[in-house]
Amino acid sequence: MQRIALFPGTFDPITIGHLDIINRSVNLFDRLYIGIGRNANKTAMFSEEQRLKWVNEIFHDNDKITALVYEGLTIECCKKINANFILRGIRYVSDFEYEKAIADMNRSLDSNIETIFLTCLPQYTSVASTLVRDVIRNGGDASPFLPEPVVGTLKSM
Repeated sequence: MQRIALFPGTFDPITIGHLDIINRSVNLFDRLYIGIGRNANKTAMFSEEQRLKWVNEIFHDNDKITALVYEGLTIECCKKINANFILRGIRYVSDFEYEKAIADMNRSLDSNIETIFLTCLPQYTSVASTLVRDVIRNGGDASPFLPEPVVGTLKSM
């Protein structure tokens, strides 16, 4: 059986913290999908198309990584792409408590799909898309927290 994982998130924008998790996990799986989820409870700063473009640009040379946009339950997206793992990044203990509750719910919906937690490297614990968006909105320099394709887009805006 192939090891296929979905790394779900809003990636609004994708940060170097996300890249840390993706780059360290890609060799654990035969295929890794980066799932840009539509979240009805959040208003995105960047369009789905822009976020998808960034992910595709960043990972264009890695044929094990595919980006997609999905709506609805993450577990249903996993079924559509035959993923048997959900990958989640953890920064703090509070992240674990929240993510474990989601993992438990997902396991109750489909016991064949396991959630894998990867802790981020210490230098990325403060890098969160929410904080990065605040820096951008307030005219600060968010470039230390962002991959080059995102920085390039922001400079051209």
